[in-house]
Amino acid sequence: MGDALVTDTKVDFGALAALHKWPSLANQRRPDRASYQVSEGTLDECISAFMEKPEATRHLYEIHTAPQPPLVTDILSPEHVTELFRLREFL
Repeated sequence: MGDALVTDTKVDFGALAALHKWPSLANQRRPDRASYQVSEGTLDECISAFMEKPEATRHLYEIHTAPQPPLVTDILSPEHVTELFRLREFL
């Protein structure tokens, strides 16, 4: 991300969000099953809860929230959550 994008874009980390987990088999997502909610709170709280998960299992999680274009989509992948964590720490 360029500096202009970071300074010109605001992310509401207080927005409502939910942390979801995918059912897994041998530490792999089960695409034949739906993800389920494991916690809810603010986007900030869900990012923190995600980052507390062991790195080896983070690919099984995602965060659902209201979109905040251009940085926040309605379903945040593990990679996206990690980037938002870095942005939050930067701000």
